[in-house]
Amino acid sequence: MKIESKDFRVRPNDNVKLREWPTAVERYCKSKRQYQELMEQHIQKLSSLQQLHYASNRYALLLIFQGIDSAGKDGAIRHVMSGVNPEGCEVFSFKQPSAEELQHDFLWRTTCRLPERGRIGIFNRSYYEEVLVVRVHPEILRSQGLSVELRDEKTFWKERYRSIVDLEEHLHRNDTRIIKFFLHLSKNEQRKRFLERIDEPDKNWKFSTSDIHERKYWKDYIQAYEDCLNATSTHHVPWYVVPADDKENARLIVSQIVLDVLQDLKMAYPRTTKKRRLELQSIGKQLSK
Repeated sequence: MKIESKDFRVRPNDNVKLREWPTAVERYCKSKRQYQELMEQHIQKLSSLQQLHYASNRYALLLIFQGIDSAGKDGAIRHVMSGVNPEGCEVFSFKQPSAEELQHDFLWRTTCRLPERGRIGIFNRSYYEEVLVVRVHPEILRSQGLSVELRDEKTFWKERYRSIVDLEEHLHRNDTRIIKFFLHLSKNEQRKRFLERIDEPDKNWKFSTSDIHERKYWKDYIQAYEDCLNATSTHHVPWYVVPADDKENARLIVSQIVLDVLQDLKMAYPRTTKKRRLELQSIGKQLSK
């Protein structure tokens, strides 16, 4: 079964209701072995394209991963990017802002981590936390030092969405390509994964009591994600809603989307000039002696 990236893309005119978007789809592979073989094919292609991306040095690529707790962000990043040369890729996880970061606008700390041309940057959570977790817990805004005028409830979130869209459009115009993944997990599957983290000693470190606390706000988070997807999925920088109940399927979908975006860039290795070619031939002769 072919994986079609467009099936998961949020178009600008879509009115996203996440209950209408599946958290699981038919499995692409009938066995573990078939999955491993297909995943390996994706990894090899991605490795080759990343080398070309690095050598051509024209575009920067930013991957953004968002999702409810235990949606599989870490696993998707680890498996999909396992064949990428570490020299050309960096992963950043954004948690609670530091005191220094709170002295700047909400986009500052992530802007400092944007990838250079020829490189791949990965954000495990991102500036979108500022319209997701902060939307669910608006009391967080009190620590951000914002003026009363800025905190006008009628315009505040729309203005934050606008700031995000403006930033992403600016980056696109300047050859940074952004792929945004929302790993769409069901509440029941989250419960199963939380129980695994409790029952399996090797996974105990992944579990936090705050995870259970945040689960109480499930409906609020879904509403925040719907508003965010509708406001910030644009023609150039769309969101992809990835069904995340099946981890293997989710990883295949993510890797296929990344491959499709890289292939569409029409990259090429730098051409060697005639002068440079003669220089290399001369060096080659010296080395052959």
